[in-house]
Amino acid sequence: MEKAMFGAGCFWGVEAAFRRLEGVVDAAVGYSGGTTPNPAYENVCGGHTGHAEVVEVTFDPARISYQHLLAMFWACHDPTQLNRQGWDVGTQYRSAIFFYTPEQETQARESAAALLESGRIKGEVVTEITKASEFWRAEEYHQRYFEKNGGH
Repeated sequence: MEKAMFGAGCFWGVEAAFRRLEGVVDAAVGYSGGTTPNPAYENVCGGHTGHAEVVEVTFDPARISYQHLLAMFWACHDPTQLNRQGWDVGTQYRSAIFFYTPEQETQARESAAALLESGRIKGEVVTEITKASEFWRAEEYHQRYFEKNGGH
């Protein structure tokens, strides 16, 4: 099994999108990229910790490629929006790829360049591509939020 971590706005919908993919073993919502240890949702939401809302994806590389995960990441949000997605505004909603390996970094950067060159988006890709830092699992009521609350 391997891990991947993505920030693409509010983590509830992002988690649900990744869970639907064949080969994804698990997806957990949480926080990463900030400075406060063990942050709480209220602090992250207030923009006081520097964390992004993220989804940590555990996947079987024999069944799904990291490239496929990147394709879902680009499809499930607008990577041209700086520090926002829809109504959600703040650095906690930034577009981010947190890579675990040099191979993931290379693939993420190549994927971002290919997206820009494709003409499918208007504007610049503002997605942060950075080495994964500590993943702090969000409170349990956030996990599988749509499944627990009637879905979207």
